Amino acid sequence: MDVRKGQEIEIDIERTAHGGAGVARVNRFVVFVRGGIPGDLLRVRVVRKKKDYAEARVLEVLKPSPDRIQPPCPYAGTCGGCTWQHAAYARQLAYKRSHVLESVERIAGLEGVPVHDTLPSECVFGYRNKMEFSFSDRRWLLPEELNDPSAEQGFALGLHVPGTFNKIIDVETCLLQAPRGNDILGEVKAFARESGLCAYGLKSHQGFWRFLTLRHSVSEDQWMVNVVTFEHRPEVMEPLTESLTARFPEIRTVVNSISTRKAAIAVGEREHVLAGDGVLEDRIGPYRFRISAGSFFQTNTRGAETLYRTVKDYAGLTGSETVLDLYSGTGTIAIFLSSQARQVVGAELVRDAVEDAEKNCAANGISNCRFLAGDLRETLSDLDRRADVLVIDPPRAGMHKDVLAGVLERACERVVYVSCNPATLARDLTVLSTVYRVEEIQPVDLFPHTYHVEAVARLNKK
Repeated sequence: MDVRKGQEIEIDIERTAHGGAGVARVNRFVVFVRGGIPGDLLRVRVVRKKKDYAEARVLEVLKPSPDRIQPPCPYAGTCGGCTWQHAAYARQLAYKRSHVLESVERIAGLEGVPVHDTLPSECVFGYRNKMEFSFSDRRWLLPEELNDPSAEQGFALGLHVPGTFNKIIDVETCLLQAPRGNDILGEVKAFARESGLCAYGLKSHQGFWRFLTLRHSVSEDQWMVNVVTFEHRPEVMEPLTESLTARFPEIRTVVNSISTRKAAIAVGEREHVLAGDGVLEDRIGPYRFRISAGSFFQTNTRGAETLYRTVKDYAGLTGSETVLDLYSGTGTIAIFLSSQARQVVGAELVRDAVEDAEKNCAANGISNCRFLAGDLRETLSDLDRRADVLVIDPPRAGMHKDVLAGVLERACERVVYVSCNPATLARDLTVLSTVYRVEEIQPVDLFPHTYHVEAVARLNKK
C-alpha cells in the first residue's frame, strides 16, 4: 500500500523518535505520528508526505499502549510544552535511554558502549524554575472551542502551539511550574486584560504586552516576575507591581524589560527594576548562584545537581588536576568541580556569562577558578596545555569542527562530555573515538514529559 497525503490508515507504533513522535511503518515506509507511543494501535490521517517518510496525526486510539495514561493537563496534546504527558513516566525514561543508545550505535557506529538507565527527575511536575508565557492579540482556540461562537479570540497569555511562533494557547495553569507561579500568571493576566492596552500582535507589530517570564528560587521559595513590554510606561507597570507584591509576599523582585524588536524573543533591550534588586538567589548542592532576568540557569534545579554530580564522578578528580571547562557558561560546572581540583579554567563565548561566573565564584568563596571570554575556535590554543581533564558542555549544535580538532590535538587524559542532544553527541563521539575510548554514558532526565534528555559521556585516552 502506498502512503498518500490525506489518507486515513490504521498503524501500530513501534518506537519513539528523537523529537517525541511515534514511529510506524507501512510496507517499510516510515510514518511519524505526534502523540503516538510504542504499543498504540491508531487510526491516523497523513498530513505530509515526503520522499522518505510521512507525518500523520491521530484521529482515534483504537487500542492504547499499556504505557498510555490519562494526562492531567487539560492542554496536553495541544500545547507545545509537553510531548509525553500521556506516557507513564517510567517509560519516558526508557524512551530517552533508547534515543541515546540508538544515536551512539547508528550515528557514531560505537557498539558495546554501556548506556545506563536514565536517572529520573526528583520532581515530575512543578520542576521548572523558569517559565516564559507569550501575550497575543489573537487567541488560538482549543479543539472543543472551534464551534463555540462565544469563545473569546482577542486576547491570550499562554504557551505556543507546537512548531508555531504566533499561535498562542491561553492557559490558566501550567503543571510544569510550582503552583504559586500559576497564581501569579492569573494576576498578571487579569491586570493586562483590564488595563485597556492591547497585547502585542506578531503580524501587526503593534501592542503593549509582550511576554511574562517567571523565575522561581527553589532553595529560597522566592519569585522573580519579568514583564516584557513594547515600551516603558511607569503609570501602568507601577500599579501592577504594587498589586503583585501586596498579594504575593514570595515575590522578591519585579522587572520590566523593554523590547521593540519584531522577533518573538522574551529578552529586553533594557530593564527597569520595579521592586527588589532585580536578582534571585538559588542553590545547586552547597553552592549559591545569583540569577538576573537575563541569566542562564539550569531549568530544573534539583535535576541540575544530579547532572553535575555525575560530571564530578566521571571527572575522577583527586585534588591535583587542572581541569579545562569548555563552554563554561555562568560557571556552574566549574564551581561544582572546584573543591576536588587544583584549578579549573573555563572558556565561554558570551562575556556577560563570564562576568556572572566570576561573581558566582566570589559569592561562594572560590578562588581556584578563572574564566576566559572568546570564541573557542580562537582561544582554545591559549588555554593551559598541562590540563589533565577536559569537560565539554556544548550547545545543542555540538562542537564546531575546529574546536573538535583542537580537543584532539590537546589529547587530555580524560574527557567528560555533557550533551543535551543525542544526535550531536554521537556525531562528536565519532571524531573523539579516534583518540579516546568511550567508557560509559549516563542519561539524566531534567525535563519530564518532554523528549529532551541530558547525557554525560566518560572518555579515556586510548
